[in-house]
Amino acid sequence: MARPPLLQLSGLSLTFGGDPVFSDLDLVVHPGDRVALVGRNGSGKSTLMKVMAGLVEPDAGTRVIPPGVSVGYMEQDPEMAGFATLGDFAAATLEPGEMYRVERAAEGLKFDPARPVATASGGERRRAALARLMAEAPELMLLDEPTNHLDIQAIGWLEAELKATRAAYVLISHDRAFLRELTRATLWIDRGLVRRQEKGFVGFEAWRDAVWEEEDSQRHKLDRKIKAEARWAVEGISARRKRNQGRVRALQDLRAERAAQIKRQGAAAMALESGPKSGRKVIEAEGLAKAFDGKPIVRDFSLTVQRGDRVAFVGPNGVGKTTLLKMLLGEVAPDAGRVRLGTNLEVAVFDQARAQLSPDLSLWENLTGDAEMRVSGKADQILVRGQPKHVVGYLKEFLFDETQARAPVQALSGGEKARLLLARLMAKPSNLLVLDEPTNDLDVETLDLLQELLDGYDGTVLLVSHDRDFLDRVATLTVAMEGDGRATVYAGGWSDYQAQKREVAPEKVEKPNPSKAKLKQDAGPRRAASPGLSFTEKHRLEVLPEEIARLEAEIGKLEGLLADPELFTREPIKFNKATEALVARQEKLFEAEEEWLALAEKQEAAEG
Repeated sequence: MARPPLLQLSGLSLTFGGDPVFSDLDLVVHPGDRVALVGRNGSGKSTLMKVMAGLVEPDAGTRVIPPGVSVGYMEQDPEMAGFATLGDFAAATLEPGEMYRVERAAEGLKFDPARPVATASGGERRRAALARLMAEAPELMLLDEPTNHLDIQAIGWLEAELKATRAAYVLISHDRAFLRELTRATLWIDRGLVRRQEKGFVGFEAWRDAVWEEEDSQRHKLDRKIKAEARWAVEGISARRKRNQGRVRALQDLRAERAAQIKRQGAAAMALESGPKSGRKVIEAEGLAKAFDGKPIVRDFSLTVQRGDRVAFVGPNGVGKTTLLKMLLGEVAPDAGRVRLGTNLEVAVFDQARAQLSPDLSLWENLTGDAEMRVSGKADQILVRGQPKHVVGYLKEFLFDETQARAPVQALSGGEKARLLLARLMAKPSNLLVLDEPTNDLDVETLDLLQELLDGYDGTVLLVSHDRDFLDRVATLTVAMEGDGRATVYAGGWSDYQAQKREVAPEKVEKPNPSKAKLKQDAGPRRAASPGLSFTEKHRLEVLPEEIARLEAEIGKLEGLLADPELFTREPIKFNKATEALVARQEKLFEAEEEWLALAEKQEAAEG
């Protein structure tokens, strides 16, 4: 006999500020469901989850949970008033003697249950809220951005726990890899409509694009029908006024239908402009060592960063990634070793704490208050990459509306704060971009755009992130900080680092063995020895075909966009950006093909 649903929403409608968040919504969550809840920032994902949790009352409709079913919700900003420690908060709903559940979750999520609430950081409070939910083990878990403030190891622990649980859950997350691993169905909230597909997040983007393509096709057909009916009305209505009033009313209905369609929100009009070129060698670090209170951050660490490199720094929270970044930028002195910075550097920094934003000031004031952006004598204009632009117009490019311009920054969501910080960052030319946890709270579309901008950026990027998918898309070098002062440089992104670590690790602990070496040679073409190539060159030879295929796909997409003969007239800015992006991709494709050819010839010569 089939078990009843854990949660059922019927005919729900909710409006905020005059705009519908969703209307006439029907939704069912069954036992064992593993659902991704996705949508643009501001589309209503968190609001819908709060309705599911019973924390927000809809304007209309019903929410039904069968008797005895337990539902748990992880808040982004948990209220901990009245609790002395994080452990007290996390164990508040447990029976006496069940504190071990909290301690187990705390170990996996890496926070101290004895930490006083008064001194806990925002990240520690969120981890305690997540530990509370995991310890309660409800039949339905509602998780709103659970991976924020978790390092990759903690994300791995949570991933394993959710894979093993028999509970149902609904997940909001920006972490593609996390969603791909865990979900088997997708809820997509878009302009007040909630769609469901019985496939996990792995199929979301293809589904979304197909829906949008069908929507565009239907809109185009409707526009053509309206145009034809309007032509008929102008040319023939005087001769057939009485007999065709129904057709006139039908035309009015068509126009009303077209006007009622809610336009899709476009992508933020983000742009990165490189300043004057830096020297070929951007950073050269030799023999760096640093320790705090006897705890080593790095020991005998060396790194050379060339112009155009994308260097990712990965490792557990607290291992010292940000400290190493500051040493490489000359902001923190090492205990030993030296750092040489290249010439003509213009640095732009995106900090994970959003410290560059003043929470009590408005969005307007945060932009005009920056001395480097202010236009002398113009209170409503700022300098954007050297050109004056109206504050509200620039904010609109980053998907803020006019009413938000005078609102305080503290009223923004996490994703909106990230977008505002990107707006400040991208207003200034730079040739060295430092991104410390840029992916937190950004939606999938904005992450895609940011990755594309970084692909086309002429400068150098230093990146700290726990988002494995983003690391794979962006990084060309990975510095893995594994604790106790160990920091190792690997070619490629996260997956490349993991693969190289698996290959290199046995060599460190095993003595040479001719038979094993022979077996390794026979393991297949990806593992074949190439004595003429260095380790990094062998890795590049393996990954370049994928890079070339990606560039060819991007070129095809841009050429398709530019094939629209009306694009230049309709959207000249978009046309110019697409043209510039096409030229940049074509140059990168030529360089990648040349690099692959040179490496392939070198390998062939070594094997011959």
